[in-house]
Amino acid sequence: MYKKKPKVFITRRLPKKIETRMMELFDTTLNEKDVLLTEEELINVFKNYEIIVPSIADNISKKIIESSSEKTKLIANFGAGIDHIDLKTAKNRDIIVTNTPGLLAEDTADLVLTLMLALPRRIYEGSKIVVQGKWNGWSPTHMLGSRIHGKRLGIIGMGRIGQAIAKRAKIFGISIHYHNRNQLPSQIEEAYEATYWKNLGEMVKRMDIVSINCPLTEKTKGMISENILELMMPNSYIINSSRSEIIDEKALVRMLQEKKIAGAGLDVFGAEKKLKTELLDLPNTILIPHMGSATVEGRIEMGEKVIVNIKTFIDGHNPPNRII
Repeated sequence: MYKKKPKVFITRRLPKKIETRMMELFDTTLNEKDVLLTEEELINVFKNYEIIVPSIADNISKKIIESSSEKTKLIANFGAGIDHIDLKTAKNRDIIVTNTPGLLAEDTADLVLTLMLALPRRIYEGSKIVVQGKWNGWSPTHMLGSRIHGKRLGIIGMGRIGQAIAKRAKIFGISIHYHNRNQLPSQIEEAYEATYWKNLGEMVKRMDIVSINCPLTEKTKGMISENILELMMPNSYIINSSRSEIIDEKALVRMLQEKKIAGAGLDVFGAEKKLKTELLDLPNTILIPHMGSATVEGRIEMGEKVIVNIKTFIDGHNPPNRII
């Protein structure tokens, strides 16, 4: 139990409603500039605060965690993914780590479906032609895309997000296929009329659209390798809303340049922070700035879960979303 309000630092600005509530409940400090903190700045935060609220863009490394004071007891992550936090070092320092799971599925699925529709129909390309004043009027063969109905979708990672995508895609008359660590129960497969593929390569080479939705782990890092990408059909599309490290980005760039893959929709990519990537020059690629959960409703729900985790912890109980 804390006798006074704990010192809490939030590394990035959150929805106003959440910030106001956190300032009422805790001795809260905001990153007023709302820019990514440097390693040195994060070290200073860990030396001076009891509870830190980071987000996916913060690399909470071994060095940073080892700099923490004895008062630092909780890392209440704003987000479900925790691959940016050195969990082993946090555990060694007796620092609890929590996250905000179970809130991203619907919003992320909406975004993936948006990309699934926009890529084959060449929406982004068409918009640029109009905006740049290059459209000379309608013609029967101009900007022809591909029909969505009847296509095959291969989902890599059939968890909450994967199933939410399947639910939406099925409505558009798309057949559902999936690769997962384990095959789902038959009643779930029947609900989506989904076909399980144990072998990733065998699935990928038959799909019109491939969607990456698995978490980043040691096993999934680099899983979508050059060999896997080369199996894709030249008229197929790939979408990644998970983590950039899962896919071999250099190989993807080459495949797109050589038109061995029709297009890519990426919410995550390797040069996310500096935007120095050959992907920027590809007309058959849609790049968006990590917007999977970027809805007002979703971010407020995430913030509310952070508050519950912190409040439960300072009340002397085990936080509901404790990782370690």
